[in-house]
Amino acid sequence: MRCEEILTRLESLSNPDAVAGMARYGINPKGTLGVSIPVLRKVAKKVGKDHGLAGELWASGVHEARIPAGFIDRPDMATEDQMERWVRDFDSWDVCDQVCSNLFDKTRHAYQKAFEWTQREEEFVKRAGFVLMAALAVHDRRPMTDGS
Repeated sequence: MRCEEILTRLESLSNPDAVAGMARYGINPKGTLGVSIPVLRKVAKKVGKDHGLAGELWASGVHEARIPAGFIDRPDMATEDQMERWVRDFDSWDVCDQVCSNLFDKTRHAYQKAFEWTQREEEFVKRAGFVLMAALAVHDRRPMTDGS
C-alpha cells in the first residue's frame, strides 16, 4: 500500500460527526477526518513496518495519516532529527500520545528526549516529554539497577 492509496482509503472512511465529537475533546479538527484509532490500527497492520512510508504519511499533514505513521515507522530507523521535526508538528494531544507511546518510546533517543522535552515551553513538546516518561515506565522492561 502506498501513501496515496492510504490517504484515499482514510478519506473514504471520513466521518464529519466524529470530527465534531473529537473537537469537543480538544482534538484539533483541522485536517481531521474522524477515523477511529481501531480502524487506523487495522490500516497500519495491513501496511506493516515501513520507515519511508511513515515519513510520507507524516508529511501529508492529515491527522489520521500521522497516527498510523507512528504505528508503521521503525524505531531503529527513527532519527533524533525526525523526532524533533515530528514533535514540532504535534497539534493535538491524541497524535502526541499515540506517536510517543507507539514509536518514540522504542527509539534509542527516548530517554534523552523525555528529559529534554519536559524542559521546553511549547505545549505539545512538553506533553510529549511527559508522555514519553509514562510510556517508558510501562513499556521499557529492562531491569532497573541500583547504580552500583
